[in-house]
Amino acid sequence: MFKSIVLPVALMGAFSAAHADEGQWQPHQLPQLKSELKRIGITIPAEKLADLSKHPMSAMVSLGGCSASFVSPDGLIVTNHHCAYGAVQRNSTPEHNYIVNGYLAKTRDAELAGGPNTLVYVTEKVENVTERVLKGLAPNLSGKERHEQVESRIKALIAECESDKAYRCSVPAFHRGGEYYRIRQLMIRDVRLVYAPADSVGNFGGDIDNYEFPRQAGDFSFLRAYVGKDGRPADPSPDNVPYHSKDFLVVSAEGLKNGDPILLAGYPGRTSRYKLPSEVRFARDVDYPAKVASITADLSVIAASTMGNPNYDVRYASVAKSLNNVLKKTQGLLDGFARTDIAAIKDVQDGQFRGWYKQHGKNGTLLADLDAAIGADMATSRQEAAWAEATHSDLLKSARTLYRLSLERQKPDAQREAGYQERDLSFIKARLNRLEQSFVASVDQARYTAALNRYAKIDPKARPQGLDGLLPAPAAVPALYKSTELGDTAKRLAWIGKDPAAFRNSQDPFIQLAVRLQDVAMALEDRRKEVDGNLERVIPQYMEAVIAWKKSQGKPVYPDANSTLRVTYGTVGAYQARDGVIKGPFSTVQGILEKNTGKEPFNAPANLLQAIRDKRWGVFKDPVLGTVPVDFLSSADTTGGNSGSAVMNKRGELVGLNFDSTYESITKDWYFDPAITRAIHVDIRYMLWVMKEVDHADNLLKEMTVKYPKQ
Repeated sequence: MFKSIVLPVALMGAFSAAHADEGQWQPHQLPQLKSELKRIGITIPAEKLADLSKHPMSAMVSLGGCSASFVSPDGLIVTNHHCAYGAVQRNSTPEHNYIVNGYLAKTRDAELAGGPNTLVYVTEKVENVTERVLKGLAPNLSGKERHEQVESRIKALIAECESDKAYRCSVPAFHRGGEYYRIRQLMIRDVRLVYAPADSVGNFGGDIDNYEFPRQAGDFSFLRAYVGKDGRPADPSPDNVPYHSKDFLVVSAEGLKNGDPILLAGYPGRTSRYKLPSEVRFARDVDYPAKVASITADLSVIAASTMGNPNYDVRYASVAKSLNNVLKKTQGLLDGFARTDIAAIKDVQDGQFRGWYKQHGKNGTLLADLDAAIGADMATSRQEAAWAEATHSDLLKSARTLYRLSLERQKPDAQREAGYQERDLSFIKARLNRLEQSFVASVDQARYTAALNRYAKIDPKARPQGLDGLLPAPAAVPALYKSTELGDTAKRLAWIGKDPAAFRNSQDPFIQLAVRLQDVAMALEDRRKEVDGNLERVIPQYMEAVIAWKKSQGKPVYPDANSTLRVTYGTVGAYQARDGVIKGPFSTVQGILEKNTGKEPFNAPANLLQAIRDKRWGVFKDPVLGTVPVDFLSSADTTGGNSGSAVMNKRGELVGLNFDSTYESITKDWYFDPAITRAIHVDIRYMLWVMKEVDHADNLLKEMTVKYPKQ
């Protein structure tokens, strides 16, 4: 085995040959990147960027799936329009459709409740707890035993950290289980919708333009964080007051030009840069094609089931938007795999690594153990995908959650499965409550019937053992929905706190189905734990070797994204999309006029179109472009979860919001190609221009500190 390699040591001297803007860096790694940051023109000291208590990092927040930042001392938060979409949808009705028309609170009293699913997380502390998680694990444990021991230690670390209930703590793995960091976040649970432009601004171009460039989406919205009068997080209440953020970002309307440096900070979701060729091929040939087929079919069912009913459209707007985004990204990954043979590239890299390992490695069985563990992972993943189709019903998911909660609550809290402890109860209630705004029985029934039909076509060898005989026949599904009471929110929530016997004696068909499925569900979960435990044993050894191999080549090493705070950097720049076609780096409001048809998704508001025709640019006119820029491209390394991330200039001032990637660079989750990898950002000048000239959000412009260009 290798001697343990601490990542900063592995990075020492690794950047002299690195000129790509690749890497989603943990803040504490940034001092190792001084030369790179200086090379592109960043003037903020790297040590300052590494300090979460100092500006600008102290202004960054997570929304639990999106990123955001404070832009005033009174808890005002800017993020993407699509990140605030759930809050917009929650407050919309066919009569007051804020999705279509937008919403602006002119006063604090008019700000709308974001709902229990809208939360703000402020990261305050990150500490390395690798030794406390891994030290002393017996080498002869089964995969399941090892996994459960690690989980037990993680739960203890979380409980210790959450002695103050104002905080939410987590212990995510880095380098696929080689390192663990405990992260403490202030969790603010009273979050309100302040301003969202009309969907025809925030989502101009819709799914057609998704992942495309040139793009003209004003993908921005504002929320506000509220706390109790004592300054601590509190349940939503009219008595709460705005959260006084320690720091906030100055907004710069001075703009950027081609070649300018940018910094980007946020919470990227998942990347797979260190996965093996076999894992690439599994995603390309098995997992992603099945996902595309399933989502495409599900969206067709939703469209058919909501057609002609505005209320149903509103209820499923957020669901359909999310599914469409996943679909286009997954299809883009498949197209990217077809365009660039990433598996072949990985073959070469893997061959080079294995050759190096034969000379320098000391564990003779590592590579064989690695291949076996990954094979088991892929087989289990196929069964999990089949299970997802067999249980694709919001009411069934609710019933299963409620029954599992009743079973777990028979145990001491520390011994319960993660996700079912007392700390998780508010999140469970929020998910159960969310159906109030995003559920229609007839639509869910159609989706479940179609999913069962899809399940029946899956290879029996890829289905969980014992599941087939427990499922309802598609023709029997309508009877389930006719007899259940779980569609009623109050009755659904009333099941919280009931013991397992009440569930086993229930006559509700979905409760009965959940009870029937539990043994198969637990068998599949146990298999996943066995697989994960074996992966967690062997993958860190592999990653340790990879780090040593890359260090020997002078190459940078950073952990895959895992929804924790990361910093990336890059420059504003165009790219060659295909032969003879160069895109970017800016789009402008003229593109809105060119694309506008008056019909969705190219139906810009009349007052916005008139402002463009009148050339009311004000101070937001770009001196080179001669008009107002809308979106721009940079070489920053981003992925899902970076939506809403602050894009800052060299001084740490807000100049844009990340919201997408180009279609050609979707495969960067697996392989970073600097020639074509570009992130798409909304230019802050367009946001300010819309606020001033279109929606007259003067109260917010006054609240923010905006640095305007010199006249």
